[in-house]
Order: sequence, then C-alpha cells, then structure tokens
Amino acid sequence: MNGDTTMIGYVTLGSNNPERAKTFYDTVLAPLGGKRVFANDRLQFYSGPNGALFAVGTPWDGKPASVGNGSMFGLPAPSRDLVDQVHAAALAAGGTDEGAPGARTDAFYGAYFRDPDGNKLCVFKMG
Repeated sequence: MNGDTTMIGYVTLGSNNPERAKTFYDTVLAPLGGKRVFANDRLQFYSGPNGALFAVGTPWDGKPASVGNGSMFGLPAPSRDLVDQVHAAALAAGGTDEGAPGARTDAFYGAYFRDPDGNKLCVFKMG
C-alpha cells in the first residue's frame, strides 16, 4: 500500500442549513485535525491529516438535501479517548446519538451519531 494515496479523495454531505452545518463540523472535525480549507457559494471544504477532503453544503440540483438510506461516513481517530471526545462534541453541537462509544469487535472501537441534517457518521479507532 502506498502511503501517499488514500482510497477516498473527498466526501460531500448535503445540508438544508449550511451555516448550522459549518458550525457543527467546525466543532466535530477540529479534534481530528480537520479545518476549513476552501469554500464556494454552495460548499465548505475541510481537510485533515490524511489529505482527504470533507465537504458540507447545499445540493447542486437545488433540491432539498436528504439522507442516504444505508449511507454512513467514517472519521478515523488516533485513539479511543478521541473517539469518546468527538462523539460527545457531536452531541453537544446538536447531533443525535446513534450508538455510544464502545468496542464493536476486538479491532474496532467506534461511536455513531447523526449531524443536525440527519447524515450518519461514525468516529472510530482501529486496533
């Protein structure tokens, strides 16, 4: 595996309230090293330590944002403690709990939440 590449280049999540979404993701992504990197008239992009981009904003087609049934995005964390912190920060920032932090397998520790628009995310630590 080449350490210079990632399998995912970017992810975009739809929002019906972009300002609320930016405030939420500023709070949730900061502990993971995520920060705003650029924006356009519809999207705010964030970048983190692995180089992948995360964007949140209004859909291109102008229709309301909706949640994908079965869609979930994973945010890697360097420690179990940080998984706990990010999950707590997400709930404090207006997210809803979809699964408290805990070991799901011997090699996977994760916590699940939805953002204020209903998009499902998991913050996790492998190993």
